[in-house]
Amino acid sequence: MKDIQNTSDDRGVNIQKVGIKNLDIPLIIQRKDEENQVVNAIATACVSLPAEYKGTHMSRFVEVLNDWKHKNLLGVDIKGCVSAFVEKLNAKSGYLKFEFKYFLDKTSPVTNIVSTMCYNCSFEGYLENYGEEDEEYKFVLGVKVPITTLCPCSKEISDNGAHNQRAIVSVKVSYDNEDHIWLEDLIEMVEKNASCELFPILKREDEKYVTEKAYNNPKFVEDVLRDVVLNLRENEIVNSFEVECESMESIHNHSAWAYQAE
Repeated sequence: MKDIQNTSDDRGVNIQKVGIKNLDIPLIIQRKDEENQVVNAIATACVSLPAEYKGTHMSRFVEVLNDWKHKNLLGVDIKGCVSAFVEKLNAKSGYLKFEFKYFLDKTSPVTNIVSTMCYNCSFEGYLENYGEEDEEYKFVLGVKVPITTLCPCSKEISDNGAHNQRAIVSVKVSYDNEDHIWLEDLIEMVEKNASCELFPILKREDEKYVTEKAYNNPKFVEDVLRDVVLNLRENEIVNSFEVECESMESIHNHSAWAYQAE
């Protein structure tokens, strides 16, 4: 049968990214405790397309991703997957992102009840100039961590109490392929910089503990952001990072927000 995608195009437009989005695929993620977790990932995969080609072969992305779903993945393994579909499609650059929910057991602070907490995470791989001397690859690990913040200003000016709220800290870090950062460690680092971390189950004794802990540890979004940034600066294997903290304010109809990239 005639392959229309392999025919030529005369409009002279190089396409930077073309591929597939929103593909649901199971992935096996390696955990720090040496067990594996199967997650439902949403994949985005694309390559560059030279001006002379009419189209890319969308089915080949799915073929490669279906091969890789059987592997036990660390984030840095994404390079092999990107390289596979770039080579299969005769492209010079490619991009791959897996977004997935990662589950960790958390123990309530007083009653020691174990329950499951969910975090939105991502693996991203950027490959440029594949097969050339100047080939470049970048891996990015991402997490979104829900936390509690308590307003220092509210605590200072109020005779009784202070307003608190849930915030989301989004962190993306890049590091070399020979290095590794566990999702568990990145999540724990963020939670330690909150007024208080969140727990799926809290009994009365636990609620008293987290309420008082947050009250004794008030933080603006700026405070959380700066503390996370300082921790990332101290991590010798981190090449670059982005940090975003968004607080869904409980006494305003807007969010407080802070961002830093280095």
